[in-house]
Amino acid sequence: MDLQELDDQLLQAHADNDLPALIRLYQEAASQAEQRQDHDAACFYLTHAFVFALEYGAPEADELNRKLYERGRAHRLAF
Repeated sequence: MDLQELDDQLLQAHADNDLPALIRLYQEAASQAEQRQDHDAACFYLTHAFVFALEYGAPEADELNRKLYERGRAHRLAF
C-alpha cells in the first residue's frame, strides 16, 4: 500500500473510530517507516498502535509494548 492510500485509510479509520483498523494501519505505517530506516517515525506509529490496542483491549498490545521496549521507547509492561 502506498503512503497516500495509507494516509487516506488512517484518516477514514479515525473518522469512523475504527480501533481495530487503526491498530492494523499504524502497524503498517510503522513497518513502512522501518523499511525506510526511519526509526523515529516507526516508533511514533508503533506508539499510536499501542495506545489504540490498549484502548480496545486488543491482544496486540503486548507485542507492541515489546517492540517499543526493545527500541528504548517504553517500559516493559506485564499483560
